[in-house]
Amino acid sequence: MPADVAQPQSSDAYTATVDKRSNISRRELIAEYIEPGIPVVLTDGASKWSAMGKFTPEFFKTNYGHLTKDIKGKTYTMAETVDRLLTSTPDNPAPYPFCLNLEKLLPELMADITPEVSVGAPDRVRHPLLSKMMLLHTEVYELFLGGNGSCFPFLHVDALYLHTQITQVYGSKDFILYPPDQTAYLYPEEDNEKIARVNIFNPDYEKYPLFRNAKPVKVTVKEGETILFPTKWWHTTQIHEPCISVARSYLNTYNWTDFVEDNFQLRKETYPALALAMLGYSKVLGRLMDLQEKLTAPKH
Repeated sequence: MPADVAQPQSSDAYTATVDKRSNISRRELIAEYIEPGIPVVLTDGASKWSAMGKFTPEFFKTNYGHLTKDIKGKTYTMAETVDRLLTSTPDNPAPYPFCLNLEKLLPELMADITPEVSVGAPDRVRHPLLSKMMLLHTEVYELFLGGNGSCFPFLHVDALYLHTQITQVYGSKDFILYPPDQTAYLYPEEDNEKIARVNIFNPDYEKYPLFRNAKPVKVTVKEGETILFPTKWWHTTQIHEPCISVARSYLNTYNWTDFVEDNFQLRKETYPALALAMLGYSKVLGRLMDLQEKLTAPKH
């Protein structure tokens, strides 16, 4: 097996899993998962999506085979990627991540992923006063395609400390997560604290001895299910069959402060005046959003 292909861990390496819930109310979702910052899998969040049964490998090869993606210095078309993922093996995995901006490149498919999976709190990504500059280099909606043996190349926290939800529209995917309190054991990169240096699938314990203390969480998200996990949860994925996912980033009161601070940190060295202006604007906007959400919150 190639050295850069992730080796699966034994099942006893994982200390916990993620709740799977259906017919959960908004109040339950907020109280039990959103407020305490705990991941959850919703088994019925996408039950009304027309994407289910439509978003297949054959559909994307036939209709979007010309689209391309650069992965590790090589350009792949959608058509050849679909062919690869259908025959992918751990010894010869399909290129991954083959991901595309769904909203920008395939806007006609946005209607197929409605109604939106509720996150239980107002999503600020779509607020009319949120500057697009604050979402720079961030794709709110992404389409991921992968095959057996594919895995995300590193353990990470998502950009701008946004919350994440991922729906399996075809096939299943394993998620391996570490809660925020495990960060010290994961050796974040010095120049990017959202990427872990340790390879969790083949760890070098001499170089990263504290990783022995890390306690991972694992869950398999099946076709039709949606995983929600809050910011600062470290995560990576493994795929064992042809797989298509739709990812959605979201922003609410619980990650607003981290989102604002990260925007400031990303710009303060190169554009200090702009960074300060955006920081001030964001603090005022946050207070306005808090007030709006308080006034429009459901009574029950």
